[in-house]
Amino acid sequence: MARNSRDIITDQPPPAADARLAYGPAPKQFGDLRLPSGDRLWPLAVVVHGGAWEATYNLIHTGHLCVALGDAGIATWNVEYRSRGDVGGPWPGAGDDVAAAIEFVDELVDRYPLDRERVVLVGHSAGGHLVLWGAKRAGLPVVALAAVSDLRESAERVGPEGAVARILGGMPSEIPQHYAEASPRELLPLGVRQILVHGDADDGVPYAQSVSYVEAAGGEAELVTLDGAGHFEPIDPQAREWPQTLGAIRALL
Repeated sequence: MARNSRDIITDQPPPAADARLAYGPAPKQFGDLRLPSGDRLWPLAVVVHGGAWEATYNLIHTGHLCVALGDAGIATWNVEYRSRGDVGGPWPGAGDDVAAAIEFVDELVDRYPLDRERVVLVGHSAGGHLVLWGAKRAGLPVVALAAVSDLRESAERVGPEGAVARILGGMPSEIPQHYAEASPRELLPLGVRQILVHGDADDGVPYAQSVSYVEAAGGEAELVTLDGAGHFEPIDPQAREWPQTLGAIRALL
């Protein structure tokens, strides 16, 4: 029976990280650092999990992606952050946390064998939104996997009970400034290289959103289409699409 990549959410946890480090004082302001074996400076992927900005989800499922990146010679900083349901989680809490976790890379580079010149942001779904949003401030390239790149479009399509309206606190007509500040589409140009990886059969975040975003971003963004893939294949190392995700990450390192 073929694997359903959605099972990545409930798979057994991956092996423990090399270090779990706090980047802030709140309970969920931490990340897992994994280093490849060997004696050299390693490129680093800052990984941000998805989950509709809801506290129900956490960094465990993206740990599998991090293990696979380690096998490919890429260190990972797998970030946890406050979400809806956590104290301080509604916007801008999640964004502030991811920004702080990215800034913490400077400390990681000082303490571990990491190459400061080879850092990429990687995020899936809601995490894809967060890394696109954070990339402009950080000035780092980004690989966005099945990302929510246009918050206004998402809210207007799904409605006030959808994940975007819940995390931002209302619809675009009610709080337009929140959308202007939080939506990557409205922050273009980001000023960094971006690769959006998206399955054209995604039933979670419409593939058309990435198509539209890349067209609006012009030459600073490119789209990798995963033919027939759904929402979770881009982060599943067991999926046939995994080499395309790995290739996109390597391309920006």
